[in-house]
Amino acid sequence: MRFALCNETFQDWPFDRAFAAAREYGYTGIEFAPFTIDKDVRKITAARRAEVRKQVEAADLQTVGLHWLLAQTEGFYLTSPDETVRARTADYLRELVLLCRDLGGAVLVLGSPQQRNLLPGVSHDEALKYAADVIRRTLPTLESCGATLAVEPLGPAEGDFLLTADAGRDLIDLVGSPHCRLHLDVKAMSTEGQPIDQIIRRHAALLHHFHANDANRRGPGMGDIDFLPILRALRDVDYQGWVSVEVFDYTPGVETLARDSIRYLQECLQRL
Repeated sequence: MRFALCNETFQDWPFDRAFAAAREYGYTGIEFAPFTIDKDVRKITAARRAEVRKQVEAADLQTVGLHWLLAQTEGFYLTSPDETVRARTADYLRELVLLCRDLGGAVLVLGSPQQRNLLPGVSHDEALKYAADVIRRTLPTLESCGATLAVEPLGPAEGDFLLTADAGRDLIDLVGSPHCRLHLDVKAMSTEGQPIDQIIRRHAALLHHFHANDANRRGPGMGDIDFLPILRALRDVDYQGWVSVEVFDYTPGVETLARDSIRYLQECLQRL
């Protein structure tokens, strides 16, 4: 099982120091929040992309891909009834696919709740259609880059659109492409009211990417969630993707979060 770390965990650390630390702790992949490079992906030059990729490779890491795709941006919205806004959003997503390729990655996690929550007068079914329209517009770029957009269901604390893995599947079915698949996040699944390992098994055929964290917004092993059945389910369904650690509460400190999360995950693997 391959473990990666989301790079915003390191906050203001220089990339070379952050990547070296991630490798030292045992991670083999790094997953980027684009805003850690620039809040507008269109401003990231070819030279800067090459520099960041070289830093990743120098640390003996692999770029997994991108997440927080639309975070800290303006003017983009996945579920807008305005066709102009949807077209503009699709254009930006295509730019993100190119960045992902340039950094050496192949997966883009579509979460960004503040750019997809239901707008006034828009039903969930209508929002699904609008989101599918945006994603379909990105498919030619995804296909040409060999990349996959992974739809991320999120819990009610984050918003009101795509709250369950089943809803994520509905969107994926509407898009109808092998380049649009499912992302599962432990914190989000903990709100569904059913065992997390059962959710994994039920959606295994669509599962493309995975985030490991606790319901308390810290790393794996730092809360009440037992990852043993979760990792067992991933192993049993022959999951071949990355398991990326993504945290939101930085109180324990960068080094503790990064080091202790993978240590706990590795201990769980040893117990399987």
